[in-house]
Amino acid sequence: MTRTELANRLNAHLQHTLLGALDMRYTELSADRVVMRMPVSAKTRQLFGFLHGGASVALAETAASVAALLNIDSRTHAAFGMEINANHIRSKKDGTVTATAVPLHKGRTSMVWDVRITDEQENLICVSRCTVAVVPIREADQESWPAFP
Repeated sequence: MTRTELANRLNAHLQHTLLGALDMRYTELSADRVVMRMPVSAKTRQLFGFLHGGASVALAETAASVAALLNIDSRTHAAFGMEINANHIRSKKDGTVTATAVPLHKGRTSMVWDVRITDEQENLICVSRCTVAVVPIREADQESWPAFP
């Protein structure tokens, strides 16, 4: 399966999720780089009309978590965000933001991902670091656990 086919397959399953509600989309997926886009719209703005910091954090954690999933056997293990921090560098009122997650550390039980969120002109909007826990799926749950990808 190509990276584009994988992104399209995942994008088709976003309905009824936070990702779908905020119109997030995968654009590039590999074990060392995940790129996602999200529009800045009424769904992602705070009261004063700017991109909500929580929407940026949700985008960053999603990119990091999916990146971690691409590095584990999803039939036996799951990836869960364990810690995230974010520095909101620049405000944004409209358009699209792009999150790019790259690994800082890929271990057996945890991974750390650097996520940079930029605008259409490559201006830095937010920088985030997300630690993802790699957790064994309980044997009783493995049969019903959705394999990824």
